[in-house]
Amino acid sequence: MPDSSDPTVHAIEPDRLADLRSRAASRLTGTAATKGSVAIAADALTVLHALASSPETASDALALLHELQVHQVELDLQAQELLESRAELESALRRQIELYDFQPVGCFTIDPRCVLRELNQTGADMLGIGRDDAFGLSLDAFFCADSARRFRLALESLGPNTRRVACLLTLCPKGGPERPVMASIGPDPAANRYLVNLTNTAGEAEHLSLGS
Repeated sequence: MPDSSDPTVHAIEPDRLADLRSRAASRLTGTAATKGSVAIAADALTVLHALASSPETASDALALLHELQVHQVELDLQAQELLESRAELESALRRQIELYDFQPVGCFTIDPRCVLRELNQTGADMLGIGRDDAFGLSLDAFFCADSARRFRLALESLGPNTRRVACLLTLCPKGGPERPVMASIGPDPAANRYLVNLTNTAGEAEHLSLGS
């Protein structure tokens, strides 16, 4: 007599198992759109109970229950992997945000009208305003008149054969003295916008270092 504790006693042929799964799915599919997870689980138990109630299908019920338990373990492992992957991505994102915020150059994203859409903390400090106060302002308003004109011309010069331009400008920060900066301007590959980097010139950087 076979040992009833041996899991192979309840083994089921693949075709038979597929049929049982199909029958169970047909019982559950009609309730999925109108019932919550608790009701669906109850229906699943009903299917198993019906199979277990008959001597002819009792072993099938055990085999199907085992398969469902294995599937649940697989889902739990996948959920855990997703949580771990999400935690890793969030950590990497926080790291990238920190690197962006504290770059030694001002980083700005502007639309075709020169309106500020994004900027890092260094950029806000260069403009002399709070970061939250910068959104919606025009970046060229922080340059002297001649520099603002040259900045707009530089934007207009960008095209298929000119992916990035640079020009020397005079920055007029709020509440601070004018100072020269080097602007590097290019298109934003992710949107109809422009990426602008402002770097203090060598002379200005030396002045800031001596004054610190």
